[in-house]
Amino acid sequence: MNVRRLIPTTAVAGAVVLGLTALSACSTSDAADGGNGDKLKVTASFYPMQFLTERIGGEHVAVTSLTKPGVEPHDLELTPRQIGSISESDYVLYLKGIQPAVDDAIKQSGVKNTVDAATLTTLENHGSEVSGHDHGHEGEEEHGHEEEAHEEHSEGDGHNHGEEGGADPHIWLDPVKYAEVAKGVGKSLEKADPDHAADYKKNTDALVAELGELNTAYETGLKNTSTKTFITTHSAFGYLAERYELTQQGIAGIDPEAEPSPARIQEIHTIAEKEKATTVFFETLASDRTAQTLAKDTGLKTGVLDPLEGITKKSQGADYIEVMESNLAALQKALGAK
Repeated sequence: MNVRRLIPTTAVAGAVVLGLTALSACSTSDAADGGNGDKLKVTASFYPMQFLTERIGGEHVAVTSLTKPGVEPHDLELTPRQIGSISESDYVLYLKGIQPAVDDAIKQSGVKNTVDAATLTTLENHGSEVSGHDHGHEGEEEHGHEEEAHEEHSEGDGHNHGEEGGADPHIWLDPVKYAEVAKGVGKSLEKADPDHAADYKKNTDALVAELGELNTAYETGLKNTSTKTFITTHSAFGYLAERYELTQQGIAGIDPEAEPSPARIQEIHTIAEKEKATTVFFETLASDRTAQTLAKDTGLKTGVLDPLEGITKKSQGADYIEVMESNLAALQKALGAK
């Protein structure tokens, strides 16, 4: 009998459960969305949000991402159809400050279960040129009172994406912060769809454990390196740098499309010599022109460090975890991990 397959493996396969499953299978048309059987209609703003909702929601959600693979999320323009689909969602997960068009559409959508991932962890300012360990005292101080600061930080920082002084939105590149967000997403899905709360909790725990393993791999893999400095065309790695006591030198700030000034290029050249940096990293979704020019001018190598804003055929892995593992291997090579 087919119905048995619908039973979650954790459920007790007794007659009562079978009866309930059969009932719920019959009443799918009465479900919240009426369109996807009894699945929760979820809209995710871009890949890191999509990955969380798919992994935590599992079989109970139908996830649509507003950002198609290969599109640079910061440049996203929404179609009228996409704006309409947001309003029809049961649950929306986005990250305020990355995509202004999405922020506006969500504000106007009136969807009850709307979650801003930035409110589920603490955002920090990484400046537009240098991030991570180079901020020394500022970073330590922020970590010291990270807990108390949580509320004011998450609500109060207008996350102006490219500007000096705005909070850095790239929280998903730190597995520890991403795990905090995952826990918040799990809780909010339990509230939005209480019938499947146990499954959401189980899936969240599994994902958090996986992110914990990823964090350990980074900690051990980057502990002993011949340099702590890496150079990147897109200053997306401030949280990652801070977490693993590295220094990110961004060529042109947090905006991936910004052109660096000649003075900044000269400065990078000097830093590379002093800090024994070997590699200029570029990303998969943006042009590598700046990195190639800089590498030629400075005698550095180039490499890919993926800010994981979307998965494409060019990605060094099929999902968030695999690409983060590739990023770790690239960093170990560039930093001379022992």
